[in-house]
Formats: sequence, C-alpha cells, structure tokens
Amino acid sequence: MESKKNSLHDPTKNLHYRKQILEVLRATKRGHIGPALSIVDIVSTLYDHVLQYDANNPTWSERDRFILSKGHGCLALYVVLAAKGFFAEDELWRVSDENAMLGGHPEYGLTPGIEASTGSLGHGLSIGVGMALAARMDKKKYRTYVLLGDGECNEGAIWEAALSAAQHKLSNLIVLVDSNKMQCNTFTAEILNMEPLSAKWQSFGFVVKEVDGHSKTELLDAIGSIPEANDKPTVVICHTIKGKGVPEAENNPAWHHKSRLKDEDIEQLLASMEV
Repeated sequence: MESKKNSLHDPTKNLHYRKQILEVLRATKRGHIGPALSIVDIVSTLYDHVLQYDANNPTWSERDRFILSKGHGCLALYVVLAAKGFFAEDELWRVSDENAMLGGHPEYGLTPGIEASTGSLGHGLSIGVGMALAARMDKKKYRTYVLLGDGECNEGAIWEAALSAAQHKLSNLIVLVDSNKMQCNTFTAEILNMEPLSAKWQSFGFVVKEVDGHSKTELLDAIGSIPEANDKPTVVICHTIKGKGVPEAENNPAWHHKSRLKDEDIEQLLASMEV
C-alpha cells in the first residue's frame, strides 16, 4: 500500500507533473492541457496523502475509489498514476495512439487505476454514489472521491446524483469541484452561471468546504476533517486557475485543448514555468 509519508512542501514535484503534461503534448500532438494543469495539484494531493491504494494490486477491495468525472483532464491523472507505479512512464508518450493503454479520456478496464470510463460529462458522480452505497452495504471502510468541473455542474445529472447522495446520507462520499470558472471556450458564468455554487451544494444536503485548489495544506485541512457530519456527504469546492503554471495558458480559453504545437513552442512554454 502506498505510503503517505510525503512532504507537503515539495513544489518541484508538481512542477515536474506540469512539465510532463507538456511533454505528453509534445509527443502526442494533442490534449486537454488547460483542464489538466487546473487539477494536477488536487490529483497529486489525493494520491500523495489521502487515498488508500496499492499500485501493484489496483483492484484491492479495500482501496479508496477515485473517479475523474471531468475525464478530459486525464493527462493530470495519467502522469500521477505513472509516477505511482500503476504503469510504465513510457505509456505517457503513446496517449491516444492505436492500441495504446491511455486514451484521450480515462477508460475502465484498459488502464490500471481507472475506476470509471468518463468523458461524457455529468456521469461520474452517479457512479460514485453507487460505489459509496456499495461500501456501506458491504460494510467496507473505503471512501469514494469524485472530481467534477464547475462547468460540468451545468449537467442536470450532477444534481440528481447529489440529491441521491444526500437522501442516502453518504458520509463516505467526497465530491471535489475544480472551480476554475471556465468551460471549453469561455467563462462558465457566460454559459450558465452556477453561482453561488457553495449555497447550491448546501441546499442539496452537502457539507460544503471551500479551498485554494492549488494548496496542498488547504486541501488536506479540508479533507482531514471529513466527515464533519455522519449523515451527510461532503463537497470541497477547489478554487483553481485553468492552465495553472503555464503563463500563456492561464485563464486562456484557447488552451482548453491544444494540438500540433511545434517543439520550439513547447520549449518556450517549459522555459516560462516557475516553481
């Protein structure tokens, strides 16, 4: 089982992940870069300090479940899973190739460590509700974590699942919302304004926490006190910057998805990144 004795103050690790995401773009010529850079701090915090898992036995029955509902951000999950030993790092340079293990969205049964096939937005939370209910029925102690996008919260299925989670008092379900305030081509408020997002989740029966989604300390402080109520699920709204860490990509809708960048473009982007 993965040790959780990792330093909270190692900025070089997430810089390494961000650089790897760009290297995947160099190798594969396409990918959802903005969303991956937005969530990589959340994903790495979970795998470094929170989730119980065994990379050598990905189907270990006692493992915590993590569902990346906003599946287009999968490059962040892939680089973390590779670092944790779920598969060889070489697989990163073959994303979306024919017969590759890693696709443009996560696929259950193909990639070790993937709990659900996602990418068609709005479905991950429903799957997570089922997993959390199964844990209770089987008297298991594992938790289920589901990472949504704030744009994804436009989907009605999210709120149906939220109602069900509250109805069943799933205190073993933790929802994290990547609140970067953007969707594929503009700001979320211009498409369908979700604010006040915290009040909406509270009205649906959740314990609500808000954190800086790029701060491991804030993430762990919030997650470490879960559950605050034994009869309610929890949502952690993570305020983030889309494209975080790459100045050209930050809050730039043109970087939701990128393709066919030249090597010299990647080199310039890598040079612009700082700890």
